[in-house]
Amino acid sequence: MSEPPEAEEGLRRQLRNLGDREVGGWKVGLTSGKSRDAMGVGFRPFGHVLAERVLESEAEIALRRFDAVGVENELCFHIGATLGGKVTRAEVAAAVDAVSPAFEINEPRLEGQASVFERLADNLSQWGIVVGQPVSLDWPTYDFSALDVCLRRNGEHVETVAAAGHIDDHFESIVALVRQLSRFDRVLAAGAKVITGAYTRQRVAEAGRWEGDFGDDIGRVGVVFT
Repeated sequence: MSEPPEAEEGLRRQLRNLGDREVGGWKVGLTSGKSRDAMGVGFRPFGHVLAERVLESEAEIALRRFDAVGVENELCFHIGATLGGKVTRAEVAAAVDAVSPAFEINEPRLEGQASVFERLADNLSQWGIVVGQPVSLDWPTYDFSALDVCLRRNGEHVETVAAAGHIDDHFESIVALVRQLSRFDRVLAAGAKVITGAYTRQRVAEAGRWEGDFGDDIGRVGVVFT
């Protein structure tokens, strides 16, 4: 893994900024598309998700609270057993209870060409997540790489992204998350929700309803901006 020299201090600052607020989950960063390896080959930083910003599907979010905001379709994994240290992919798969279709809500807060330290300290632009109904799948055999994820706005197609070649293995991403957290004496706690990388990515410029469609096996998730 190629980790930028300022990465550790950026992640440490992020956790200091978090303070004693309740964590509802985590994101694994830089796992998909053009963002993959953006800070170094194999480097997968974390961001935290505040418990108060884990929202249910069809949540309404006021645009006026943001200067800028975007949506990303992601899978959200529900963690059923606490994980820490040098876990394996098989141990992660055994600890996952379910998966949901989800949105990550991103809030770009930095101006100009932000440094690696600034981006990590700023929590990788994370604002919150919107999570659909959880489903249980046969983890050893389910082919996540076969997914085609469709994004719609007000019922109209915006884009479709195929998983194959686009996004890292989700359980390996959670392995990377657990190992990163352990460097800061943290664990991935039972009950946490983990998002593992973006399929679609769009800026939200006006009010409307967005829907992410992950197919019949995983389902759909919606969010409304007012």
